[in-house]
Amino acid sequence: MPVAAAKPARMKSLARLTTLLYIIALPVFLVSANVRFVASDSWFSRDGFRRHNVEETTRVSLPQLDDAANDITRYFEDDRTVLRIPVSIDGQETSLFNERETDHMRDVKTLIRAVFRVNEGSLAVILLYIGAVVLWARERTPRDLARYSLFGVAVGVIAVAAVGVFAVTGFDAAWTRFHEIAFRNDLWVLDPSRDRLIQMFPETFWEEMTYLVGALTLVEATAVVALSSLYLLFARKPQLEP
Repeated sequence: MPVAAAKPARMKSLARLTTLLYIIALPVFLVSANVRFVASDSWFSRDGFRRHNVEETTRVSLPQLDDAANDITRYFEDDRTVLRIPVSIDGQETSLFNERETDHMRDVKTLIRAVFRVNEGSLAVILLYIGAVVLWARERTPRDLARYSLFGVAVGVIAVAAVGVFAVTGFDAAWTRFHEIAFRNDLWVLDPSRDRLIQMFPETFWEEMTYLVGALTLVEATAVVALSSLYLLFARKPQLEP
């Protein structure tokens, strides 16, 4: 008898654990998907070059800068360990980035690829939870799924709001702290007067990107809340007749 009772208890514990993983995975997926979207498309970089007058700052023509943005995007996806981008400045061919910048871009690639893997892992957790726990084992109902989705969105909104507060009240300090945590060296400390990497992507560029990722995440979170709430509203439990 105790053995028979242990199996349902283990199943309940497993269901609770997978539910917790789903609640965490949902906001992680939304944020990482938006970071991946921005990192995988050079349009935001190319637009930033124009908004921040990067052509004048770097003395590199816009067509060459646009090509560089496209190459950086490919670099995050391909197997290259070193990013070499030749450009022509005043008729002289040179490398867009110096050795320090190139080494830092290798670290950035490692970080970006880690975000990609987190994005894929969180998506796998979400799909497995829906498929295995809700649809196959039926340990949780679609109504439960809607409620847990709301919990997950709440966690995500709190996290995004916290980041937003830091960005609004002191982005400089928050950005510096992020680099200190994310990188084990100081290659990210660059000179705006000579290093083209920081000239191309000044701090204001990253501040704008942070706002964009936050805005996209909030829009998607709103959609999840709307769909979950509508389901809970219209798919009510059947009332027992008197």
